[in-house]
Amino acid sequence: MEPQLTLRERQHKLREDVILQAVNRLLAEKGYDLMTVDEVAAMVGIAKASLYKHFESKELLAAAAMVRLLDRTLEVIGTLPPSAAPVEKLQAVVRWAVREHLRGEMPSLPSTRSALRETLINHKPYTDRLLKVTEHLSGWIEAAQTRGALSPRWPAEAVLYTIFARACDPVADYLQDGGAYSDEEIVELIAGTCFAGLLARPS
Repeated sequence: MEPQLTLRERQHKLREDVILQAVNRLLAEKGYDLMTVDEVAAMVGIAKASLYKHFESKELLAAAAMVRLLDRTLEVIGTLPPSAAPVEKLQAVVRWAVREHLRGEMPSLPSTRSALRETLINHKPYTDRLLKVTEHLSGWIEAAQTRGALSPRWPAEAVLYTIFARACDPVADYLQDGGAYSDEEIVELIAGTCFAGLLARPS
């Protein structure tokens, strides 16, 4: 049984949750390089000095937001029925990620050239969770390919990165801005093009 948090500890955690929600939104809207600590503090309504009591740097602030995202991803994975087909589980994760993206809750993935990447590579809470998410998705990809639900023509690694990329797909933003489709229709369009592809197939 987990120990009960004191009032001060609960308040501290609540404030951190609010801070990380703001970081998620700014990372989704602007990306890491353009986000500033001043903007985070202003969005939360606290002094920058108070924010630094929770997170010592911009890099650790963003890393904590990415850890929070992976924790939420693992929670979603944990709710999927064990009996579901591997490809159905992959589709469910993609649909959830696109919904989060459309709500402005999905941080953009760091570029291979981002200053954040080095911090994340050396941030054990992040790498531990990323490994768990990757193991789940990779296992489902390989199982789906073995069963013929996904083409074995494409390397599993390429499929994995394609699925990760759907979490921050700008196509969702363009479709949302256009106003022709509901958010749920956009979710299905992104999932459909991801898994069914674009080429016509003979009936």
